[in-house]
Amino acid sequence: MTRRAPLAWLFPLVLLTTLACSAERPASRGVPMSGFEVVQSWPHDPHAFTQGLVYREGRLYEGTGMNGESSIREVDLQTGGVLHRRNLAPEYFGEGITLLGGKLYQLTWRSQVGFIYDAATFQLAGQFSYTGEGWGLTDDGKSLILSDGTSTLRFLDPTTFAVRRTVKVTDNGREVARLNELEYVNGEVYANVWQTDLLVRIDPATGQVKGWIDLKGLLPEEEKSGDEDVLNGIAHDAANDRLFVTGKRWPKLFQIRVVPR
Repeated sequence: MTRRAPLAWLFPLVLLTTLACSAERPASRGVPMSGFEVVQSWPHDPHAFTQGLVYREGRLYEGTGMNGESSIREVDLQTGGVLHRRNLAPEYFGEGITLLGGKLYQLTWRSQVGFIYDAATFQLAGQFSYTGEGWGLTDDGKSLILSDGTSTLRFLDPTTFAVRRTVKVTDNGREVARLNELEYVNGEVYANVWQTDLLVRIDPATGQVKGWIDLKGLLPEEEKSGDEDVLNGIAHDAANDRLFVTGKRWPKLFQIRVVPR
């Protein structure tokens, strides 16, 4: 009995250490790990708890979270200033966003409800429901793609919101969980792995991981506030093939170029 007590005490510590290490280095051998170059940076609202980011036809949209702070915004890329904003009711914790067919779709975390807005006016155009949690959201032009914090991506009909199919994201057979903010980039789904500096590149047909992007050091430590300011926010300018990233409460938004490491 006296020897089991220390082991029982150490087990949670060992488990947490193992989880932390696997979160920092989830990529398997043989799957490419890329680095990045900063092309340009712009100011970003350091109070915005960024949950979703979308760039379409010269307009930048952002969804923010936290109860009482959640919103959907149009943001000036050059200045970081908010051009247009609609706040959510305080009982809702905003999550990922996407834009499809002139409509902005926004998830909430645990309320199991999403909101639909006219992208030009931000007028509420409807709402939809789903089971489980809402984390990240993007689209492939035909389906909404939703993450819920697990390793599963759901593909939803954008009209009926029925689940068309699901894929489980795996790296050489190992599930990759905590998939958060999503973006559809050149035929792949990019996902931020929550509480890491990593983006994962996913084949949307199979769920297989095609590569990783390590963004460690993108925002210098001295520019962080320490208030849950983790990487979160991916947007792709398809017309010019520009990739934008930011984080929760980050003072900057970056355009990056993915490079071999």
